[in-house]
Amino acid sequence: MPRLVSHPDEVKIISRRFGQGATDIDKYIELDGYKAVRTAIEKGPEWIINEMKASGLRGRGGAGFPTGLKWSFVPKQSERAKYVLVNGDESEPATCKDHVIFLHDPHAVVEGTMIAALAIGAKMGFIYLRGEYRYLLKIMEKAVADAYTKGFLGKNIFGSGIDLDIVTQTGAGAYEVGEESALMESLEGKRGVPRIKPPFPAVVGLYGGPTVINNAETIASVPHILLMGGEPYAKTGSERNGGTRLFGISGHVERPGVYELPMGYNLKKAIYEVAGGVKDGKALKAVVPGGSSTPVLLPDEIDVGLDFDQMGKAGTMLGSGGIVVIDETVCMVEFALRTIKFYQHESCGWCIPCREGTDWLKKSITRLHAGGAVDKDIDNIKYLAENMLGRTFCPLGDAAAMPTIAFVKKFRKEFEDHLNGKGCPYHTSLDREPALV
Repeated sequence: MPRLVSHPDEVKIISRRFGQGATDIDKYIELDGYKAVRTAIEKGPEWIINEMKASGLRGRGGAGFPTGLKWSFVPKQSERAKYVLVNGDESEPATCKDHVIFLHDPHAVVEGTMIAALAIGAKMGFIYLRGEYRYLLKIMEKAVADAYTKGFLGKNIFGSGIDLDIVTQTGAGAYEVGEESALMESLEGKRGVPRIKPPFPAVVGLYGGPTVINNAETIASVPHILLMGGEPYAKTGSERNGGTRLFGISGHVERPGVYELPMGYNLKKAIYEVAGGVKDGKALKAVVPGGSSTPVLLPDEIDVGLDFDQMGKAGTMLGSGGIVVIDETVCMVEFALRTIKFYQHESCGWCIPCREGTDWLKKSITRLHAGGAVDKDIDNIKYLAENMLGRTFCPLGDAAAMPTIAFVKKFRKEFEDHLNGKGCPYHTSLDREPALV
């Protein structure tokens, strides 16, 4: 199992129980567990939603939509049952923050799901984990079972007269079901492909009922917010970006790991102070700031705050919080190829721009990396990516296109160095595919 890391600049809210045995329900209760849900029952749905709005919590899955506002969209009255769906399909390359929550504090996810259900009037919640997290599923299943044993779930929870059930579910390893509508399709036992919007899940979601869908980190933050108060939580972050976030810092750094930092924390400081700087004293070449789908930043662009708004102004996204540090030894064409190979493999094939676009990008960059491309191929790669952008049913097409455009724009010289039979100047150990003509 990954070891826990720590740094003095961390503000431990969501991670405060990590390493303290909180997978055990009695230990979780000892550490203030299930207090927030009791308060939520007492105060009622309107109070819950107002506290969430005051917290400034924005979706930690990558979209960054305000959580309290999302919950308020669910109609108060509905002929169909309402649902809460926790998205733990953490499939974005470089992202591992939900993993540590499931591993060290699973009851926070259970309690957060309960509070979300109380806020919208749902009587059923689903916790959906990625297919490769089957060993974590066992931890979540035990947490849910223990909550039932204590009487916290099921009929008449905490003697309140409210009935609430939670079910755990795992996928089969498909990146696509991380998209909320494909996640609902998968949970309903169908092929995991996206739905056309509108209607949106808050009105017509799982099994046709109003549904709140939140990332696991978002949901796990909820009990902490209610315990400390929405406004104090908001003040730990930056303007319009309340609270803290778990950032997974990986790649060529001295101290890789998952760190809980305030929203708005400086990216350069996170790399050079929190994570110990670039490994072995090598020069920094690039940083992927929020998982593989986010546009790359150059070394002179990383003096920027880690929140949704500041990263947007920098021409990239905060995404899933997976920070990848790349040193001077890396071939960025190879890095681009590895990235597009992932998206081509994970495309569900539902829409043509994504299905065909990712395939042609993979073929074109493979040929270029092997030295079989000519000058116009670089512009063709950029053209292909730009024509995918904004033209797919779900964001997977954008996730493939945006980093590709950034790689070509910011490392064009490196792409040119591979042209006309030159091959890769970095002599990497990539398992090369035959040049495609």
